[in-house]
Amino acid sequence: MKHKKHNTSKQETVSEYSFTVFFEPAAEGGYVVTCPALPGLVTEGDTLAEARKMAQDAIRAYLESLRKDGEAIPSDPKFVSDPVKEKISVAIPA
Repeated sequence: MKHKKHNTSKQETVSEYSFTVFFEPAAEGGYVVTCPALPGLVTEGDTLAEARKMAQDAIRAYLESLRKDGEAIPSDPKFVSDPVKEKISVAIPA
């Protein structure tokens, strides 16, 4: 989602984007963050708050890189519902 904001102090227009991110608890502690709309974007933080800040920084850098390279900024995918988490067991010959 894209929004235009006007910064009155600098008289420049900024574009604001929103993306869905996933915070996965890491085995060693903290969270690993991925963003489905931005392939290859992975960051992490020791706390959820730090992971959110790291995600914002990583997304900002990713979008600035796309813009610098003349690439289109993707839109956030529309999820029909929240992801489902299940454990699946399979058996294979030993």
